[in-house]
Amino acid sequence: MLKTLITIGSLAGVLSLAAVGHTQAMPTAVAKGALQVGGGYSYGMPDYAQKNIQGISGFVDYNVSLHLGAEADIHYISVSTPSDLGENSYLVGPRFTYPRGRFSIYGKALFGIGSIVIQEAADNPEGGAGNYFAYALGGGLDVLATKHIVVRAIDFEYQHWSYGSGLTPVAVTVGAAYRFR
Repeated sequence: MLKTLITIGSLAGVLSLAAVGHTQAMPTAVAKGALQVGGGYSYGMPDYAQKNIQGISGFVDYNVSLHLGAEADIHYISVSTPSDLGENSYLVGPRFTYPRGRFSIYGKALFGIGSIVIQEAADNPEGGAGNYFAYALGGGLDVLATKHIVVRAIDFEYQHWSYGSGLTPVAVTVGAAYRFR
């Protein structure tokens, strides 16, 4: 009887240590169902105006599996506009993630609306303000700083807008996000 109790107690002790020992692999522990919401600083290289523009961005990422997910982002690149012309975009689409330890390399294909904002009509007499269909191909690198804080080290988007013969602005973003688990 004593031998049976010692065996059961030892087995219970080993099983309780498994949870404390972090025995699950990191990619499967954090990848499924991960939602992250963040923002950052964006630098835009428009081809409608001659000077580069700056602004802010917000993004939401949701991973449905280890590698597949979706992203929605807003680039409000109308904060610092030397030529009084801003280019904002509102995009959503699929995202493929390749996690390695704390690092996640990702690629994305987004679709939505690109908006040309003319802040001073006298500086831009040719007009063109309005909303246009846009799509973007891009990618970047996220770094898991803590259990809940993700640093967006770099995010790059090559966009194509349906304005005229087609605008092809580029947006580069750095920022941070909070990961809900």
